[in-house]
Amino acid sequence: MLAQQRQVAILERVRSTGGVRVSELATEFGVSDMTIRRDLEALHERGLLAKVHGGATTAGPGSTDEPGFHAKSVRQLPEKAAIADRAAQLVRPGAAVALSAGTTTAELARRLVDVPGLTVVTNSLPVAEILHAGGRPDQTVVLTGGVRTPSDALVGPLAVGAVRSLHLDLLFLGVHGITERAGFTTPNLMEAETDRALVAAADRLVVLADHTKWGTVGISSIVELAAAHVLVSDDRLPPPARRVLGEHVGELIMVKATGAGRATRTPTSEGTAP
Repeated sequence: MLAQQRQVAILERVRSTGGVRVSELATEFGVSDMTIRRDLEALHERGLLAKVHGGATTAGPGSTDEPGFHAKSVRQLPEKAAIADRAAQLVRPGAAVALSAGTTTAELARRLVDVPGLTVVTNSLPVAEILHAGGRPDQTVVLTGGVRTPSDALVGPLAVGAVRSLHLDLLFLGVHGITERAGFTTPNLMEAETDRALVAAADRLVVLADHTKWGTVGISSIVELAAAHVLVSDDRLPPPARRVLGEHVGELIMVKATGAGRATRTPTSEGTAP
């Protein structure tokens, strides 16, 4: 097992159990205690967990904690891939779509490089780079200006001003957290304002969020749950979340992380996906 694969597995264990011990991980993965300590140190430096004597625990971020793009990119990789696969099926050739900043929307961008005649508006530096490097010559990529955040988003008055004059078919929105009371949230106040401008510019809103986003609250709400026409998540979403989201969003689509493209739909009374 490669070091990155082992670290992803360790991080998943910490998130599911709340803590791990060096000795137990060393036995499980068949490596030395020192190797596990190096893994924990690498994850700690990225802000993904907290080191304690003999092991590690969850980092316990606050509502304004904003991990960097790289730190988030190693989390829930199978879930993000499956969500991106399903979301790409909603995009038609010649459409004008927006992709907000986020690691899941970056995964989606990798699946849009071959869509003919696509126009993509984004405030995400990684999304713009993916489409610039690998996209078709008949695609148009519009990158907003703005102030760069730790998650590689461009935000602020320049970004908002660039978006307000546009009319888009679809917005794919990545979010930091989801709760019934706060709706879809972000830890960055200026990013919330930029995201709201993107929502206002699009005919339809598709939220991309894996199961770990449920119950997490960022300091600023973007929009309420009912604003989402579609929410694509994975099938590890807990039953209480399914119930609440099923009652509020236009359509809840859940995908299996182990099988890209195999999705189950839970439509609500508000309509169906495009």
